[in-house]
Amino acid sequence: MTATALWPTYDHPDDLPAIEAVPLDSRGLPASTYHLLVRAADLWPDRTALTVLPDAARWREPVRRTYSNLIADVHRAANALHAAGIRRDDAVALMSPNCDELVTATLAAQVTGIAAPINPGLSGEHIAELLRRSGARVLVAAGADLDPSAWATASALAESGAIDTLLVLRPTGAGPAVPLPSISGARVAYLTDAAADYAAAHFTGAPPAAHDLATLFHTGGTTGAPKLAAHTHANQVANAWMIGANSLLDDDSTIFAALPLFHVNALIVTLLAPMLRGQNVVWAGPLGYRDAALYGELWRIVEHYRLAAMSAVPTVYAVLAQCPVDADISSLRACLVGASILPAAVRTGFESRTGARLLEGYGLTEATCASARSFTTTVRPGAVGQRLPYQQIKAVRIDEDGRWTDVPAGDVGILVISGPTVFAGYVIGRDVSGPVLDGLGKVVDGWLDTGDLGRVDSDGFVHLTGRAKDLIIRGGHNIDPAVIEDALLTHDDVTGAAAVGRPDIHAGEVPVAYVTLVPGTVVSEDKLLAWATEQVPETAAAPKSVTVLDALPVTDVGKPYKLALRADAARRVAESALASVTGIDHIDAIVEDGSVVVTVAAAAGAAVGPALDRYPLVWRLEATA
Repeated sequence: MTATALWPTYDHPDDLPAIEAVPLDSRGLPASTYHLLVRAADLWPDRTALTVLPDAARWREPVRRTYSNLIADVHRAANALHAAGIRRDDAVALMSPNCDELVTATLAAQVTGIAAPINPGLSGEHIAELLRRSGARVLVAAGADLDPSAWATASALAESGAIDTLLVLRPTGAGPAVPLPSISGARVAYLTDAAADYAAAHFTGAPPAAHDLATLFHTGGTTGAPKLAAHTHANQVANAWMIGANSLLDDDSTIFAALPLFHVNALIVTLLAPMLRGQNVVWAGPLGYRDAALYGELWRIVEHYRLAAMSAVPTVYAVLAQCPVDADISSLRACLVGASILPAAVRTGFESRTGARLLEGYGLTEATCASARSFTTTVRPGAVGQRLPYQQIKAVRIDEDGRWTDVPAGDVGILVISGPTVFAGYVIGRDVSGPVLDGLGKVVDGWLDTGDLGRVDSDGFVHLTGRAKDLIIRGGHNIDPAVIEDALLTHDDVTGAAAVGRPDIHAGEVPVAYVTLVPGTVVSEDKLLAWATEQVPETAAAPKSVTVLDALPVTDVGKPYKLALRADAARRVAESALASVTGIDHIDAIVEDGSVVVTVAAAAGAAVGPALDRYPLVWRLEATA
């Protein structure tokens, strides 16, 4: 397979038919993420694979590893896991902020068994449930010097008997390690020490096959703890190729990574895709984009490392739009953005400040990562991108009896996706063969119900119009509204609760809640807010407001109708944003085709746009009578 066949020209929407004229199976892709790493080490042994920064302040003091270094470290760690009893259908949990060793541990877990990354910010109860569902008895976790909170959680899990082995990670570039405490009933060791004496030249077990599970990613569900979505090696390699096949970048391009490795974007977009091209990835410190110091240094980091691409959520670009460009950032060619709606004002502010284009994309964990991309060569206003090669996206109407009917191109419906990136299913249990998977109604005849409302035009460009599902996405972080609702319902005076997302300048959206009370009782909204804040299992899910209603809205058949609450939340945001604007006659929010639209009646010349364009909402100006 020639380099041209593996990497076709792909910088314009019109390239899609020619790309798909060659079957994906004919492109010679590696069988697994392990074979992907082996290929990179064989082709580019001396190229830098990873440049990991200790933190934003010490960006000039990175730890570097070549592809040959990386595969040797992965082999040692994988062989250590294999010796510890991990086999192909066993999960290895990973709970740590980003660091040099976490990359090794994640790849090694996929070589030996199944990687199960966990967000350290989840509640201890949810983390324990994820461990139970995955069946993981080995946990790779941050030590006290890397993340004290994660270490406390990991230690408690080991002490409770939830895990048998605790392998500890250290900060990037750390000095000598301190002795680890012993925990009764569990083996505790630093990962580097545990792996030091194992073979570096090869993996002693059987390598994974394309159909084997590679990763279990937790993703927001509709009730209880997050669900575990299973990816096969074939899912991940195919999606990595689709992302890597971007003619805007070449093999010498350097990629910036600052999203956490428990998120699919970090693994697929900034680890596996660059590895297919032999590219160097500069990893930010453990806090990533949450490190306030990073924003004051980022343009100098771009100049120093000649960064060509980065991937982030809209809130990151909103902050960067306010940062003076104090360095040469001409190398920056691809600024990828996704996870939530990109406000027009953020795009305008960032692009005018930097001269770099923001390229929207669309995807979800159940479709591995990315399903649509944008182009610098073609601007399609209002679209999040064109479908990626070998994936199909269409809009359907789902009737009450569950029957799917295709809607015409350009019409709004539920977006559904098919192709090689559709996940293997959710983990619903375990048997002697490993995880038991079920699509839980999300996959019908190979098509994945995304839960998103949108339309697909005749060129395959996707236009999002709303979310049929109830997830609240705060700065790219999925929040299950049931977590907030359950917390409020524990209050003796609350009879009903519903949580929705409210448009927010900084986070895309933040959670707000609406409740009904026992007749005759009076509870202040401030007290209800304090109650919810104390009861929810994670800080990010704490609602920003609680509003008391006489009744929660329902549909004609009595089902909860959250779109009405989203409309109310959007109206309140618009009223606050326009409070100081003269000439406003009336503000409302309506539901059109399943989407919320803010309507503003105002006198000619009223400065509505500057106030509302800062928010990720759809608004329409109407003339006053």
